[in-house]
Amino acid sequence: MKLLTVTELTIYLRELLDSDEILRDIWVEGEVSNFNRHTSGHCYFTLKDGDAQMSAVVWKSSATRIGRLPSNGDAILAHGRITFYEGRGQLQLVVDDIRPAGIGILQAQFERLKSRLESEGLFDESRKRPLPPAPRRIGIATSPTSAALQDILQVIGRRYPLTEVIIAPCKVQGQGAADTIVEALYALYEQPVDVIIVARGGGSIEDLWAFNEETVARAVFASPKPVISGVGHETDTTIIDFVADVRAPTPSAAAEIATPDHLELSDELSYLHERLDQAIGNRMERLQIALLAQQQTLKLRSPVIRIERDRQLIDDMLQRAETRIEHRLALAQATLAGAQAQLVALSPDAILARGYAVVRRADRQIVTHPEQATTGEILTIITRGGNLQARVEA
Repeated sequence: MKLLTVTELTIYLRELLDSDEILRDIWVEGEVSNFNRHTSGHCYFTLKDGDAQMSAVVWKSSATRIGRLPSNGDAILAHGRITFYEGRGQLQLVVDDIRPAGIGILQAQFERLKSRLESEGLFDESRKRPLPPAPRRIGIATSPTSAALQDILQVIGRRYPLTEVIIAPCKVQGQGAADTIVEALYALYEQPVDVIIVARGGGSIEDLWAFNEETVARAVFASPKPVISGVGHETDTTIIDFVADVRAPTPSAAAEIATPDHLELSDELSYLHERLDQAIGNRMERLQIALLAQQQTLKLRSPVIRIERDRQLIDDMLQRAETRIEHRLALAQATLAGAQAQLVALSPDAILARGYAVVRRADRQIVTHPEQATTGEILTIITRGGNLQARVEA
């Protein structure tokens, strides 16, 4: 037998309760009584069911997050952990979430996880990615024997048979389904896919619960490629619907969202081909007009034209030069003729021809006055016809 003090016993009980997996994460349904909100902000109340009751506490931090707190007489679902309060020597439920009792345990868990993941930003619209317009490879995480897979393959084959499908098999309900879905997703993350579809057919909230597990939601959030959630029917909602980049109401709709219609693509290609032909024709016409304009510009700037123009300019310059030279020659000839006439008029021969004579002494000095001559001196008389010898008599 082991002897324990009260303190040792209470510590042992607290540690024992804290280590229990079930009691660390539990939902308790009951009616609220003795509700009291202390000035510290902590809330204390009793949960009772028939003749059984349990003390419960909501710390201030949790009370602020919960928002609407219950009143006496309310039937609630309280989530939290069981611990042992040494001060009073009693068990108590430390509550961190409260839901109305009528919604059921699973729905309460759904709402709790949804609120927490939303606060962490897993649902932010800003992080959601657009889908590729024409995916080359589509990854599908679903049961290989499900009708949902056959619906998806049929839609893909009808709408866009060019794409390649990579299937990652997994369980879609039951024990261990969430783990296999996570494994299938991470297997697809290692493949060269362009988009991923997570799918299964409709069912109850219990059937679809694997897609409400936190591990699956975080695996979808970690996807390097856009994810389409195609779980259940239109009225079904799962946690991964909020995390995925796109939510489809059904697996077939997920396949339609992921793929283009090849007939529509063909029509669009034909339309684009016509527009391309028209654009090319218009472009060729504009280029041809521009080419003609360039040719005309080159023709005007051609060296041949410049040479011809320069030749004509040279001819004009030569013509003007010849005219000027002829004019100057005529002027020079007229000047020369005038000078010649003047020279003729002033020539001694012309004077001699009129009967005049030049008298020159023996020393060839011209005699212009009788006093220059002496009696008996021989003088030469120059006439037009010849020279005469004369002696001065007087």
